[in-house]
Amino acid sequence: MHLLENIKEAFRSINSNLLRTILTALIVSIGIMALVGILTAIDTMKYKLNSTFASLGANSFEMRAKGYNNGRRRQGVTEKTYPAITYLQAQQYKRQIGDEATVGLSAQITGAAEVKANGQKTNPNTQVVAGDENYLQIQSYNLSFGRSFSQTELDNGANVAIIGSELKDKLFPNESPLGKYIYLLGRRFLVVGQLEKSGSDLGGGGADRLVLVPLETGNQLPRQRALTFNVKTAVTQASTLAYVTGQATGIMRAVRHDPLGQEDSFEVDSSDSLTGKLDSMTSTLRSGGFLVGFITLLGASIALMNIMMVSVTERTREIGIRKALGATALQIRQQFLIEAIVICVLGGILGIVLGVAMGNSIALLIPGGGTFFVPWLWMILGLVICVTVGLASGYYPASKASRLDPIESLRYE
Repeated sequence: MHLLENIKEAFRSINSNLLRTILTALIVSIGIMALVGILTAIDTMKYKLNSTFASLGANSFEMRAKGYNNGRRRQGVTEKTYPAITYLQAQQYKRQIGDEATVGLSAQITGAAEVKANGQKTNPNTQVVAGDENYLQIQSYNLSFGRSFSQTELDNGANVAIIGSELKDKLFPNESPLGKYIYLLGRRFLVVGQLEKSGSDLGGGGADRLVLVPLETGNQLPRQRALTFNVKTAVTQASTLAYVTGQATGIMRAVRHDPLGQEDSFEVDSSDSLTGKLDSMTSTLRSGGFLVGFITLLGASIALMNIMMVSVTERTREIGIRKALGATALQIRQQFLIEAIVICVLGGILGIVLGVAMGNSIALLIPGGGTFFVPWLWMILGLVICVTVGLASGYYPASKASRLDPIESLRYE
């Protein structure tokens, strides 16, 4: 028989022993489901955690003037102080970085403002920050109500503000703050938006105790000293962070006219260590998951070999007839090997479908959205493993069948 005829014969044999084939395929599918399901769950959770870390700044970096706050002493040596990053330098950097990344510019006006409105006033612990059009996005602040600043308001330095939820509860407890006025730093501001509650317990109250005004407006507000501008750059993919950081460093050196051979007059603070730790953790989990799946598949392959041995015994007379009609040992071996592979592939396809569904279901327990993850790599690996298991489990029974004596086989009852 040719190879094609062997494949047809394998399907005929499967059809004639349908219940046994289904049970055998289920054994394989459970093993593949465990392998693909565990690996899919790990990759899906990694994807969601990467997205969460990105919102926390894992895919971003900040630039600030080196030693600007204070001259610090280390081992008796005072660190050199460089000029702060100016508004013009920050704007030049933002224009030159182009589409490689998203840049947000901001400046803290004060961290101890008192805000008044509606006959109420806050404690003098409110943060007032001036930000550009990318500030909310790059800080991962979401609006609960209202809108962001328009381009006209940003360009002209309009007296508009976005407030945090704690300020809203204090100043406008039973009404919407939108369209109302607040008073701070000697000016009146129109509230155009309210931030979602962040629940941050960090110093400053996070977004809950924040008043955000346009960057140009912040430049006009009264202050004790020149503003220090914060330049934060974010990338969409963690894999490009190192490249963009190097490119940004070169741009900032040019903007600040740092001489060749001299150290940077600024420092870069990156949060990519989070992604590094996540990669290390998921690699360990993936190795453990692969081991568990492999052990499950090992059990499935042993069960499949046992069933194939039973099949050879039951079909001894059939093998004798085929040999009497001229079938060679190689053709008999191919027939049983192909039959084992077909059973494994059928079970593997079912196992892959169940594994992908199981992995995504497990990952739904991790907060961060309902993204459905399709692990193409693990699906291909699962099919390759199915063929390998079929070859490994079917080789010995196929070899045994090919070595049967045709005369003794014809006498078998």
